[in-house]
Amino acid sequence: MQHPTHGWATAVQATLHCLTGCAIGEVLGMVIGTALGWGNLPTTVLAIALAFVFGYSLTLRGALKGGLDFRAAVQVALAADTLSIAVMELIDNGVIALWPDAMDAELADLLFWASLAISLAIAFVVTVPVNKWMIGRGKGHAVVHQHHAH
Repeated sequence: MQHPTHGWATAVQATLHCLTGCAIGEVLGMVIGTALGWGNLPTTVLAIALAFVFGYSLTLRGALKGGLDFRAAVQVALAADTLSIAVMELIDNGVIALWPDAMDAELADLLFWASLAISLAIAFVVTVPVNKWMIGRGKGHAVVHQHHAH
């Protein structure tokens, strides 16, 4: 029998957690880049960087609430989220880059929000099995579960 924290439900929960941080960071990065009149590349780089920052910060918050000191909490966040965020960002940004006209859509365009929502949904579906694989090997969010209860 599988350990209760190693199943699909835990992988989905971990991926939703990752998706939340990624979505916050990406939207914020795109809003900032667009507001500053930046081109696609610097805006995308900022959005990806902020996706990592917000993804890590959500796990960091939980680890700190679980009683870890800051250094240990950072190590848990890096171990838990790096691969998950990287896969999510690769898929999400890959879909947007390949989607005709999505890279040039403005914040007020339906195409901007539709392509972002669909690309994040595709990234979620791809990232869930990655997280399940990591959790099943005691990595990823299995590390987080050792330090705090949900």
